[in-house]
Amino acid sequence: MGLLAFLKTQFVLHLLVGFVFVVSGLVINFVQLCTLALWPVSKQLYRRLNCRLAYSLWSQLVMLLEWWSCTECTLFTDQATVERFGKEHAVIILNHNFEIDFLCGWTMCERFGVLGSSKVLAKKELLY
Repeated sequence: MGLLAFLKTQFVLHLLVGFVFVVSGLVINFVQLCTLALWPVSKQLYRRLNCRLAYSLWSQLVMLLEWWSCTECTLFTDQATVERFGKEHAVIILNHNFEIDFLCGWTMCERFGVLGSSKVLAKKELLY
């Protein structure tokens, strides 16, 4: 077992990653709250800043999916569709009801540069 694989199994490192995520989430949400003052002045600047702030929080979860769990998300499509990614609005429907599906969707959003402005909607079945 390599050093990296050994570190991934340590409970203290799990606590550290969780602590960093929670603290950075609180800081980012506080900064998002402060950006509300920009709404009356410039809605475009407000949205741009909040997209960047959301990206900085959600990218931590994408990192955990790809690096920590060594998960690979593969998209099979034609080149014409790939060229339109990130340039037009889209609704992506994942046909599974697992808790990790939204992370796979966010992974694809991150690859195409639209993670900050992405939204996740879940069915009521996933509530509990």
